[in-house]
Amino acid sequence: MSYDDEQGYGSRDSGSRGDDAYSTLGGTRQTRTRLPEGNPGTLHGRRPARNTRSLVMAVGVVVLLVAAIAFANLGGGDKSDNVDPAVPGSSRADTAEGTAPTAPTGTDPVTGKNGSIASGFAHDEQGAQSAAANYTVVLGSDQMFNSDGRHKITEAVYAPDVAASRQARIDEAYSGTAFLSSIGLNPDGTPPDALTFISRSNPVGAKIERYSGDQATVAVWYSALFGLAGEGSKNPVSEGWYTTTYELEWVNGDWKVTDFAQKDGPVPVGRDQAASPADQMADAVTEFGGFTYAR
Repeated sequence: MSYDDEQGYGSRDSGSRGDDAYSTLGGTRQTRTRLPEGNPGTLHGRRPARNTRSLVMAVGVVVLLVAAIAFANLGGGDKSDNVDPAVPGSSRADTAEGTAPTAPTGTDPVTGKNGSIASGFAHDEQGAQSAAANYTVVLGSDQMFNSDGRHKITEAVYAPDVAASRQARIDEAYSGTAFLSSIGLNPDGTPPDALTFISRSNPVGAKIERYSGDQATVAVWYSALFGLAGEGSKNPVSEGWYTTTYELEWVNGDWKVTDFAQKDGPVPVGRDQAASPADQMADAVTEFGGFTYAR
């Protein structure tokens, strides 16, 4: 991936994880072992207790956001976690055990930008993955809560007919007064004074589920940061892990979204790291710019 000297614009039909929170690793069952409690000031001391009320509010905010995005995306076909591999003219990513390659393929994946949104993706599987990763960033960004930014993203990411049919629903989902109030934003989508709104998606990987020339199904696994940073925030920044599967179509010389579906996870086991102070979180989002992602 390459650096983007502009802050990247940083979508959520939710699913659920399996019943077992700890899946197999290397063919053996893995569990966590509780270590003896150490001095709170040491590296391996027990993590300070998290404010239960803040945790509940953060979880509630994410649930509201997922519900809003699911509503905005109504109109697509039924989605399944499993893609039928027997579709004529389609190919599917290798499902053999092992880690998917992360090294760049050497082909330029992006040839330009539509504003600050990457565009000009290659007309192949690599280009479809690059498009999906970058669209994950912009569809999960704080600009989706700004009317002008939201319209630019919708026009750049969605196929023209899809953008036209869903724009009103997307606006309704992201601009409702009750919804914005529930996540701590003002009626115009801006954060209260002295608080910084953070909504940023960070792709970890992508894979082709199905590819047939002008159509592709691509899954993107990513982490997401969401909340308000600053002293007195009632919706502190929290992290979530998701997989969004996109239906892409080659339209007017580029990959465009025609539909997508999101589910939770896979979610890694968290480390015992104390949460950073509010001012550090606020500074981080302004000081660390985003990326243009390339497969």
